[in-house]
Amino acid sequence: MLVPPPLSLYVHLPWCVRKCPYCDFNSHEQRGALPFGDYVRALIADLEHDLPLAWGRTVHSVFFGGGTPSLFPADAIDDFLQQASARLRFAPGCEITLETNPGTAEHGRFDGYLAAGVNRLSFGVQSFDDGCLQRLGRIHDSREAEAAVKLAQDAGFDNINLDLMYALPGQDLAGAAADLERAFALDPAHVSHYQLTLEPNTLFAARPPGGIPDEDAAWDIQEHCQEMLAAAGFEHYEVSAYARPGRQCAHNLNYWRFGDYIGIGAGAHGKISLGAAQTVRRRWRLKHPTAWMSVAGGADALGGDEDVEPSRLPFEYMLNALRLHEGFALADFEARTGLARTTIAAELADAVSRGWLDVDRERVVPTALGRRLGNDVVSLFLA
Repeated sequence: MLVPPPLSLYVHLPWCVRKCPYCDFNSHEQRGALPFGDYVRALIADLEHDLPLAWGRTVHSVFFGGGTPSLFPADAIDDFLQQASARLRFAPGCEITLETNPGTAEHGRFDGYLAAGVNRLSFGVQSFDDGCLQRLGRIHDSREAEAAVKLAQDAGFDNINLDLMYALPGQDLAGAAADLERAFALDPAHVSHYQLTLEPNTLFAARPPGGIPDEDAAWDIQEHCQEMLAAAGFEHYEVSAYARPGRQCAHNLNYWRFGDYIGIGAGAHGKISLGAAQTVRRRWRLKHPTAWMSVAGGADALGGDEDVEPSRLPFEYMLNALRLHEGFALADFEARTGLARTTIAAELADAVSRGWLDVDRERVVPTALGRRLGNDVVSLFLA
């Protein structure tokens, strides 16, 4: 029996000052003044279009992603949250995250975001080495990154994530370790620490930069940095996520536990479990902001809308759940896919025989080897 899981809301704010050469997200360089008011109105129309899929359900987290959401002034974020919370029930203490570029941080904005209801900030720092930042095409330097985090803390934010990348062009192990030391000095609640990858359809993929550490060097950096994060009191709870006790990202946990989410805004994706129909539906929006805004609130704003075939559900579930060190309960697999656990019995047995998973009667947990070979483990569940 498919049982609707917790629900989140993802809000895509697609503009940025400059497109980074490694970025494959749906982001668009700012050209002149941005239409903040018009975009918020389009977001609300988009939300209303999806409300029939989520009547009566409670939203447990909200995430403003991009692009660079911190380009939006606090009053636009406040306007959206007021209108959204009038249409959806927000849980008490609902986690509300705003992604922030240190190069767009302005004095006074953080006070406004906090007053609007944002209670978690995610800073795209990427590195504290100015040479690395220049090679990554970032618009900020290390001084601005540290200043922005301290401004947010002075405004009252205590739930702060720092995004850091490693295996950067020209970076060695000592440089990656120095990045973490400077991050620790800022006392964040959460660190996202992930390897630079050359994604298709990016400038770096077309013209790879020199000086990227090879696979062995990147692995050495990863192992050393994991030890540093553990020694500093951060729990490694997901492939690239580390948190102080009790400070895991609730929004991302909901993704990884195969929860539901409404996705609104240009290019946003959503996933909703429909209990009556016993199906999982995926829905996504047109990517270009102008095209999406012109038709937001209707079916023409959709880039696609489909029910996930039952044969695909085991793979989609594992693609998320096996990212977590905690693994998953077999009862949760049944509730969130509507499939019996016997559906995946043969694949689980294969993974156990390879030393990739530990399985008892009720829970599946990836081993250290399984975490290292995550793509191979997940591929076992392809239809």
